[in-house]
Amino acid sequence: MLDESSASDVGTAPAITVAPNATTLLIVDDEPSNVASLQKIFQREGIRVLTADGSKLALELVRTHRVHVVLTDLMMPGTSGVELLRALKQVSPDTEVVLMTAYGTVETAVQAMRDGAYDFVEKPLKRMAIVKSVRKAAERQSLVEENRTLRQEIRLLTRREIVGTSPALRRVLDVATQAAPSTATLLILGESGTGKELLARYVHERSSRARGPFIAVNCSAIPETILEAELFGHERGAFTGAVGRREGRFAKAGGGTLFLDEIGELSPSVQVKLLRVLQEGEYEPVGGDTVKSDVRIVAATNRDLRAQVAGGRFREDLFYRLNVIAMTAPPLRARREDIPLLVDHFLGIYCHKNARPRLSVARPVTELLGEYLWPGNVRELENVIERAVVLCRGDTLTVDDLPEAIVQASAPAPSALTVAIGTPLEEVESRLIRETLRHTKGDKSLAAQLLGISTRTIYRKLGETDEPE
Repeated sequence: MLDESSASDVGTAPAITVAPNATTLLIVDDEPSNVASLQKIFQREGIRVLTADGSKLALELVRTHRVHVVLTDLMMPGTSGVELLRALKQVSPDTEVVLMTAYGTVETAVQAMRDGAYDFVEKPLKRMAIVKSVRKAAERQSLVEENRTLRQEIRLLTRREIVGTSPALRRVLDVATQAAPSTATLLILGESGTGKELLARYVHERSSRARGPFIAVNCSAIPETILEAELFGHERGAFTGAVGRREGRFAKAGGGTLFLDEIGELSPSVQVKLLRVLQEGEYEPVGGDTVKSDVRIVAATNRDLRAQVAGGRFREDLFYRLNVIAMTAPPLRARREDIPLLVDHFLGIYCHKNARPRLSVARPVTELLGEYLWPGNVRELENVIERAVVLCRGDTLTVDDLPEAIVQASAPAPSALTVAIGTPLEEVESRLIRETLRHTKGDKSLAAQLLGISTRTIYRKLGETDEPE
């Protein structure tokens, strides 16, 4: 019951208009008079109120409504308030629960808090105290929900995807898809910036270890003197400065996948320990005893490991243990048809990240990006798009928004055209025609004369429909 200090607040209340985004409170009590009194109080506070006389109806309402806070009596026939609390946390973990009782004890309060209650109030209830408790519970629920939303947005912004449909990329993804469910060790080769870690994550997410952790280690970024301890962990006092025991990356990746990037940078001593893991499934932390390893290893490098083996810089037996299934991430110049898709993908990320409306791309920009050789591969393209989004002054990316190096590199002298060996003939013809048109400033008749073909052929080769009659 409410004490007398609240009685004056429980008269006939005028009609209350509740805001659409108001807090929703569920009051659970087997005493109808208490429910009616509490309902009037909270409606006056602008809070939307649902009521239930027992746990069964309460759980049904939580399943079918978005309930922010539940205010429930502790002692009710059948299911107690603490039992209802536990059930509510199973159905709706984010809903906050405030318990009220006339039989409060410290032990009951402590147990309620352990089971997830936000607050615990004793009867007779004081209006100000109960309103304050419910409002604080609603604020906490709102903060938890807001934090989750922000974390989801951050994950979307930072999530890396493999974007593209080119034959070169599809061939690699086919191998990765086939290898993912197996237990085989994978070696991913490829130039810097081609997305080797993305391929490793692709394999992990399609493996039986997908629910386990994915731990990435850049072996070239960790000083050689501490790499062994970083990978395998160490015991207290194992070396100067080891003031406590520390888990290594192998332990942290237990049950999941350990991605070892730049594997060619490993020192001979670490190579020996890694070989033991691959052969025996165990390792020794620095200064510790043997530990069983439960990780799948995916390694990557941009170096020629066979050349390193021949030069004595990499163990041959370790190379063959790593090279069970090898795949090569294709360079961007080998998958030019994916560039428009990648540009669109990165535009979405960086326009959102910089709070800008989605930008469009001028055709000359698309052409320049498609002709550039991209020595830094996809990573370089991503950086170029981020830069362009930040510097663009309008709603369309233009050539002026691109780095000068790309503009100059994509505009060779009209007397020369460099084509990589293996470039399809159709692409060679298309590039030759475009370069000639650039030289003639778009004059198709002059370009046709220079190339010794008809103007109609230029239209046909470029896929344009507005051919001359």
